Amino acid sequence: MWYTTHMHTATALALPNIAFIKYWGDQDPCLRIPANGSLSMNLAGLYTRTRVTFATELPEDTLTVNEQAITDVGLERVSTLLDCVRELAGVRLFATVESYSNFPIGAGIASSASAFAALSLAASAAAGRQLTESELSRLARSGSGSACRSIPGGFVEWQAGSSDEDSYAFTFAPPEHWDLVDCIVIVNQAHKAVGSTAGHALALTSPLQPARVQDAPRRLDICRRAILQRDFQAFAEIIELDSNLMHSIMITSTPPLLYWQPATLAVMRAVQELRQTGIPAAYTIDAGPNVHVLTQSSSASQVIAHLARLDGVQQILTASPGGPAILVEAGC
Repeated sequence: MWYTTHMHTATALALPNIAFIKYWGDQDPCLRIPANGSLSMNLAGLYTRTRVTFATELPEDTLTVNEQAITDVGLERVSTLLDCVRELAGVRLFATVESYSNFPIGAGIASSASAFAALSLAASAAAGRQLTESELSRLARSGSGSACRSIPGGFVEWQAGSSDEDSYAFTFAPPEHWDLVDCIVIVNQAHKAVGSTAGHALALTSPLQPARVQDAPRRLDICRRAILQRDFQAFAEIIELDSNLMHSIMITSTPPLLYWQPATLAVMRAVQELRQTGIPAAYTIDAGPNVHVLTQSSSASQVIAHLARLDGVQQILTASPGGPAILVEAGC
């Protein structure tokens, strides 16, 4: 897949993704080369839409997120990625970046993944650069590791690699391969106190991280096979194990990170009870308190109704497997 334009402004749309085999900890934190590979699914219906405009009159880069001006580390991360694009394209202009997400940001629903995927596509297009999907994935990775998985569509694998050149994501099954539904159970919409970037840096302080990383190829194989064979039971068992392993690293880091809240645990227990009664349901939790509950479309209404009754559940969003990042507008 190729993306190209020769205009000074462009708008791109990208979806967040939910990781089934998690990314936590880096081989190279500067390049965001992960300690292990990961598998994910893009989430249709949730999106970040980002417009990038390079202009001669701008004295510096500016960033707005959901119409709020951002001037701190968020702007620094965006400018760093824009610097990569400027170097690639030979552009010497500053840019305005306007980003909007239709779901809670900074709450463990991969808002940085969709944001940096959309930024990478919009910025490179606005700068007139023609990038392949793998090149875009590598560019997005430099802003947020999980963003590399929001460039391709459907069910995605991020191969860890060992360098900037070979650490990127690709589709291993299209969105229509499996009619999964992600029921995203919101128990807290607040911005988390410790973001994922800071959390990754703590991973090696856990004595459990080496064992988790060493076992990752086995979990990747089991999960990939379960998805390709649409084997929900095997899928459920491996994604819950992998999620629990990641959170065990967080809890045993120095200082420890404990994202779970009482409602988080209540949802986890309810999911296991549902599965014991024969209803396909499985949980996975990113760096935050909110729970992604995977089910099949035929059982989604039943799962949602059961979870909505739990104390502490504020809202349930739903998403099916989604497509790749796309360019939606370009102009002079």
